[in-house]
Amino acid sequence: MPRVFVSGHGGMVGSAILRALASSGKEWQVVTKSRTELDLCNQGAVDDFIRKERPEFIVNAAGKVGGIHANNTYPAEFIRENLLINANLIHSAWKHGVVRFLNLGSSCIYPRDAEQPLREECLLSGPLEPTNSAYALAKIAGLEMCRHYRAQYGVLFHSAMPTNLYGPGDNYHPEHSHVLPALIRRFHEAKTQNLPEVVIWGSGEPRREFLHVDDLATALLHLVDLEDPPNLVNVGTGSDLTIRELAEVIAQTVGYSGKISVDPSRPDGTPVKRTDTRLIESTGWQPAIGLPEGIQRTYQDFLSETKLNLLREV
Repeated sequence: MPRVFVSGHGGMVGSAILRALASSGKEWQVVTKSRTELDLCNQGAVDDFIRKERPEFIVNAAGKVGGIHANNTYPAEFIRENLLINANLIHSAWKHGVVRFLNLGSSCIYPRDAEQPLREECLLSGPLEPTNSAYALAKIAGLEMCRHYRAQYGVLFHSAMPTNLYGPGDNYHPEHSHVLPALIRRFHEAKTQNLPEVVIWGSGEPRREFLHVDDLATALLHLVDLEDPPNLVNVGTGSDLTIRELAEVIAQTVGYSGKISVDPSRPDGTPVKRTDTRLIESTGWQPAIGLPEGIQRTYQDFLSETKLNLLREV
């Protein structure tokens, strides 16, 4: 029975990985630790944990994440914490003989003005988007560590770059969350409070791609099964829409019929961000959850978590 450690298991991505492992049909011995039990920013603690637990596989879903506002406001925390988490886990995994390490990055690692759709080869080919450069640099360092450890030591350490994610267990903080969960909350509150208007940040024109987190989890298990996975591979849908179009889909899902306005004084971020998914598709994986269905399922989860007072807002 393979022993796997899922870091960040309490977050949206980590919990989706646990669901996928449970329904995979394979027998997995899953190891998890909460933030209070294991400080991933502490190299000594991480080293002791991996030495004692001896996982064969590690899927690294831990990290400090947030939307444009959070990245712009707390860049020091974003670069420091993500650098430490990645460096500590990757080095200790190599030191203690972990067979396989699958590292999660983000499509925001790519240059702001890279040719669309974003190909894996365009990494480090130009300047990053300033609003999330601290987070992106930390993620780039992690995937470069995996690539160099694999090349120098022959270990099977590799990385997946998911596009914008959403789904159950997301963060719905009104300012610090990503755009899709933030809009779900905003439109829901506007509906319940009978507000005549919802204002979305920015011009509404940037184009974004969205992947349901359960689709990501199936992709990660697919990659773990590959004998010779790519060092770096995008995971996405390959299709996008404008933020204004996204707002309209969410408003319809929530049942909000008021006015949708934009606030151009707020930052837009990268104008277009869509991943080239041909590499992962060539290995036999494709997403299964369409955006309207995924948003509907996510909104139902939002309602359930709200009712039970379990809504995550950190």
